Amino acid sequence: MFFAGTGGSVPGPRRGLPAILVRRGADRLLFDCGEGTQRQLVRSVGLADLDSVFLTHFHADHWLGLPGMLKSFALREREQPLTIYGPPGLRDLMEQARFIYGRLPYELSVAELQATEAVERDGYRVAAIPVNHHRGHAFGYALVEDARPGHLDPELAERLGVTPGPDFGRLQRGETVNGVTPEQVMGEIREGRKIVISGDTSPCEALRIAAHEADVLVHEATFTEEDAPRARETGHSTARQAAELAREAQVRMLALVHLSIRHSASDCKAQARAVFPAAQVPRDFDTIEVPFPERGPPQLVRWSERERGAGESGVGVENGGQVDAPNGDGTAGADMEPVAPR
Repeated sequence: MFFAGTGGSVPGPRRGLPAILVRRGADRLLFDCGEGTQRQLVRSVGLADLDSVFLTHFHADHWLGLPGMLKSFALREREQPLTIYGPPGLRDLMEQARFIYGRLPYELSVAELQATEAVERDGYRVAAIPVNHHRGHAFGYALVEDARPGHLDPELAERLGVTPGPDFGRLQRGETVNGVTPEQVMGEIREGRKIVISGDTSPCEALRIAAHEADVLVHEATFTEEDAPRARETGHSTARQAAELAREAQVRMLALVHLSIRHSASDCKAQARAVFPAAQVPRDFDTIEVPFPERGPPQLVRWSERERGAGESGVGVENGGQVDAPNGDGTAGADMEPVAPR
């Protein structure tokens, strides 16, 4: 999960507007596309040819970067289709934005989702979660992988008369081979990964249920506890409320985003960690790597660490391009946030 923008409502000197790029294998999924998202991507991991864009709702800070990005894809002579998903009302929104991006050389599909509806992909699905945010439709999203077969015990399979090679593969696909069933030689089914992105929301039961035992919950934290009344009025959450939901849902990691320029990241993190110690506050251009559960917990990787490692090894970022350091001088101290592009 690459955080292209971690601020909310208006861009600040250190945080761009909401956008999260999820990379799973060859798939590239973008969740929200705030103003300046394509610039954020160009300055960091590159403007990838996205497979899909998922919008959480239609407040301007969550979608205003999309028309310009669609036009940039056209100027790059993109040919592969692109699908935009979102709540009811998405078609009207995209039709109104058409005068900005104009005719496109690639197929653009617009798909309005219903609450709890899932988009099926190869090996996983993305499900829409109805959340509570002010007026109108608003979704969070849960990316849930299919369960995986257990490990094959090759020595046991051979002792039972199965020949190594294609027959092992048949067992792993659930077939019976020479009277040997998969249950005899395969370990327990292994759960896939799950990440949940809240979008903008006040504390929400549907989100808590969807996030149960998620590897990562990305939850908005627009306010600190001192502004809890304002959060309630506007359909947002405090950092503490996000942490309480994460604790109840028993997630492995909580990532706080949509931070307001009114509050410091350190205050948000302190209030969240008082309730849920595994809370993190990603900065723009940070990444959360999510391994399979049996390989360890999710890890937050700071952009400064990644950039330093790339410099030491002589290896560039994903697109091999030249990248400006987020704070302009190639450094990012432990107590300082990198400055995001303006």
